[in-house]
Amino acid sequence: MKKLGIALYPDKTTLEEDQRYLEIAAKLGYTRLFMSLLQLYADPDKGLERIKATLKIANELGFETIVDVSSHIFKKFNIDYRDLSFFKKLGVAGLRLDMGYTGKEEAIMTHNKENLKIEINMSNYNHYLEQILDYEPNTDNLVASHNFFPQAYTGLDTDYFLKCSKKFKENNIHSAAFVTAQTAKIGPWPLQEGLCTIEEHRDLPIETQVKHYRMMNSVEDLLIGNAYASEEELAKCATAFFETEVKVKVVLDNASELEQELITEMDHTYRGDYSSYMIRSSWPRFTYKDQAIPAKKEQKEIQVGDLLILNDTYGQYKGELQIALKARKADSRINIVGHVAAEELVLLPYLKPFQNFKLVEK
Repeated sequence: MKKLGIALYPDKTTLEEDQRYLEIAAKLGYTRLFMSLLQLYADPDKGLERIKATLKIANELGFETIVDVSSHIFKKFNIDYRDLSFFKKLGVAGLRLDMGYTGKEEAIMTHNKENLKIEINMSNYNHYLEQILDYEPNTDNLVASHNFFPQAYTGLDTDYFLKCSKKFKENNIHSAAFVTAQTAKIGPWPLQEGLCTIEEHRDLPIETQVKHYRMMNSVEDLLIGNAYASEEELAKCATAFFETEVKVKVVLDNASELEQELITEMDHTYRGDYSSYMIRSSWPRFTYKDQAIPAKKEQKEIQVGDLLILNDTYGQYKGELQIALKARKADSRINIVGHVAAEELVLLPYLKPFQNFKLVEK
């Protein structure tokens, strides 16, 4: 089951703020929580008590919490990797290994009698997963997540993200990644310039990030890496995560009332016999075959992301909607009536032939 989550950093916030955030998120369908134990150095006992207080609220609201740990935390609290009862008493559902071991230790940890999830880092393309699998782990307890990157320009390249994710998908390892909220300012460390996994996402609206992940179909769960996202961003993120159809935001320019209706009120289907030049939605040809679609007087070159409607002079193709994937020369038989919103151009390569989609005015 795919889950949506948030992150909390109790060393930087109040319990009252955490509770309010958790309650809002729970009502919107969020069920995962990420917290970090890596900051428990200055005053471990006080920090742990504060974390326990937030965990108690989270558990009562039905959140599944995974905490970020390292070998240093194991040493700090005298934890043996073969005995994870410390974390069970803490009230968490699992632990994320910020820095891994040799593979053997991770495999042993997945057989823990507390039945805790062991989450491993999946942001490096290496043989780490294979090393763990060599030691016969309990794969029911083996999960994975990508890193988030607080420093601008240090996030993963999209192609590299897909490359790293592929082997986890092929081995049926449940996985997660992070999106960043533009309104949130709190992270695990003093400096954060957004907390995303993919660099391309850093300045994008949160709902666009979520749609991009869904269309790539590379990880199951998504978490908002920074806190506190505004209630509006929480809602937009949840809507994009749970809705059943892809919605692409568009800006309409010089569109007649009929053209606007054709674009935003119809359900569109990407034709299966696709072209590298355009996404074609042909059903409007039948719906609007008896209605006039006059040619526009102004002609200009077609650019990537332009919304195109074939006009009365294009014969049997009149009424077809196209989204340009490549630039091409102007054509008097084609009306340019708008364009995909700039921030959502990232979605176009991931629309698939035969896929249904909606166009919504920004």
